Amino acid sequence: MSLTTSPGTIRLWRRLAKPLSVDTAQRDRWAAWLLSRRQGGAEQPSDDVLEWLRAVRDRVLAGAQLQPDDVVLDVGCGDGLIGFGALELLSQQGRVIFSDVSRDLLDRCQTIADGLVAVSRCRFVEASADALDAISNSSVDVVTTRSVLIYVAEKARAFAEFYRVLRPAGRLSIFEPINRFTFPDPTGVFDGFDLRTLGETIVAKVNAAFSVGASERVPMMDFDERDLVAIAEGAGFDEIHLTYEVEIGPRPPQDWVRYLNSSGNPLSPTLDEALRQALTPAERESFVAAMRPLVEQGRGTLRRQRAYLSARKVE
Repeated sequence: MSLTTSPGTIRLWRRLAKPLSVDTAQRDRWAAWLLSRRQGGAEQPSDDVLEWLRAVRDRVLAGAQLQPDDVVLDVGCGDGLIGFGALELLSQQGRVIFSDVSRDLLDRCQTIADGLVAVSRCRFVEASADALDAISNSSVDVVTTRSVLIYVAEKARAFAEFYRVLRPAGRLSIFEPINRFTFPDPTGVFDGFDLRTLGETIVAKVNAAFSVGASERVPMMDFDERDLVAIAEGAGFDEIHLTYEVEIGPRPPQDWVRYLNSSGNPLSPTLDEALRQALTPAERESFVAAMRPLVEQGRGTLRRQRAYLSARKVE
């Protein structure tokens, strides 16, 4: 059995993932971000982002060492990128449990499963990563997550839950961005773009607008790759493997309107919202005049850092 899903799978997932019947304003913040705000109002990420997501998915699934008849629990499933990738790799006896805090996203996953005629092999559970009460002890073979622990304050409790629901010799495979590496930006820099020609005050105001509700964002910043290893070991996991990757390079050119209306995570405003909140009309005009050509010409620095961790429950 191949450990890499086919390119056609992500195209099928994209085609079947039709917009929810509710509008953006009625979605919970997790669904609103994943399905719209992340990509500046578009219903789908761009092709290059989708291909990057596919690569992440395939590495998480490879780390899970799937077996044909496994029961896979995808925690924080979102709109099903990893879960449906796993479903393709399993036999007809294999099953996937889609778990998320967002009812809207679970409904979307169920719609996709209907389109795949795979509902009988799926289960949909509304739960947070640190409280998987609906999942029985020792009932799944694999737990996967992607960019989930950054939103969980009680990370040790989440790992304890992963351990609890896994069968003996069960596997854990996760992906997490390590945000501590990139923040804060240097003085006069916003999102990797050098705006020191504007002076420190305007840029500081914009950066401060993204710090509103900072206590809610602490889980995104309170750990690094070493903490992931320590917490996994503390939960009882063995055969722990972690790969940490850092990329620093030029930003690709981006569409300004899409960039202006996109949000980096479900807890953050869009840039447009931040500018309206933090700056006067004259300051906004100055900021946009300086920022827009940098974004459209790709004259900024992109920093990415992430960790892939896999582990096994002691038999």
